[in-house]
Amino acid sequence: MSNVICSCLLGDNAKVRLRLSQLLHSEMESIYGAFPDDVSDNICEVELQGCRREFFINNTGAPFSIGLQVIIESDGGYDFGIVYSTGQIARKKLQLKGLDKSGQEWTAVLRVADENDNLAIIELKKRQAEIREVCLNKIKKHELDLKLVDVELRMDQQKLSVYYTSSHRVDFRTLVRDLAGEFRARIQMVQITTREEARRANAFGPCGCLLCCSSWLPKIHANPFAEKSQYSEISGNESHAFNITGLCNRPKCCLSYSKHEKGCPAHSNGESLLPVVGSRVITPEGPAVVESIDAQKQLVWLRYLKSDQTRRLPVGKFNALFAKK
Repeated sequence: MSNVICSCLLGDNAKVRLRLSQLLHSEMESIYGAFPDDVSDNICEVELQGCRREFFINNTGAPFSIGLQVIIESDGGYDFGIVYSTGQIARKKLQLKGLDKSGQEWTAVLRVADENDNLAIIELKKRQAEIREVCLNKIKKHELDLKLVDVELRMDQQKLSVYYTSSHRVDFRTLVRDLAGEFRARIQMVQITTREEARRANAFGPCGCLLCCSSWLPKIHANPFAEKSQYSEISGNESHAFNITGLCNRPKCCLSYSKHEKGCPAHSNGESLLPVVGSRVITPEGPAVVESIDAQKQLVWLRYLKSDQTRRLPVGKFNALFAKK
C-alpha cells in the first residue's frame, strides 16, 4: 500500500459514518424504547483523529447533535473531535464495552467549537501536511526501516503522534530526539498494523465502495475466517486470491459476512448445493477429490488422484453427475 492520507475527520468517509449514526439515532425509540427519565444523558461519544472514538461527559449544559465539532480535554491539553453518538445510543455502547460502571470518571467536553476554533483546525491540518514531509526526510536521514503512515498533531500543538508500520522492531530514539527538537512537542511513536493503515486510507475498495473499515465498521476484524477450510472454500482457487484480499493485503473484512457453511445452499432459494471440500467422487477417469469451490461463481475444482490433474465444473453439472438422487 502506498502512503495514505488520513480520512478521519472532516473527510468523505467521516460523512458516511456520521450519516449512519444519524439514521441510528432517528430510529432510537423504535429500537430501545423511550429513554428513562432517571438516567442521565450527558455522556456522548466523540470521534477523534484517526477514526478513534472515546466517551466524554457533556458539562456544557447544552444538548449535542450528531456531527457537531467540539473541543475536548486530552492528556493534559485539549484537542478537537466530532460528536458521533449521544443519549441512549451512547449509553448502550458503554454497556456493550463494559464501561458503564458506577463511579467512573470521564474526560469532559470543554466547549462547542466556535469560528476561531474552526480556523485553527484548518491551519492545523495544513501544518500536519508539512510535518509529514519533515518526518519523511528525518526517517531517510536516520536510515530507519519503517514506513510512515500518518501524523497527528494535537490541537494545542504540544503532542505529535507518528503512526508507522514495520515488520520488525525499530530503534527510533534518535528520531524522537530529532523530532522533539524540531517541533518543540512531545513525540509519540505508534506502530500499527496494515489493517489499521488501510482504515486510515482515503481510498475505495475493489468493489468501488468506500472501505468498510474506514466507513462503517466499528471494529477491525483480526481474522474474518475462523478456519482455514473456510478460507479455502471462499477463495475457490489461488488464481482468485485478488478477489479476497483487501488493500491491507489481508482477507477482506466483508467476507466474514458472506461465508457459507459446508454443504448448505449457496443461495437462499436453495437451487444448488455446494459440495464439501475434500469429499471424494468416482469418475470415469478414476477417483477424484473436491479440491476447492467458488461459491460466488458456482464452480467446483476436481483433482484426479491418479494423474494429479485438475478439472473445473459448474456446480449444476457436478450435482447432476455425482449428487445422490
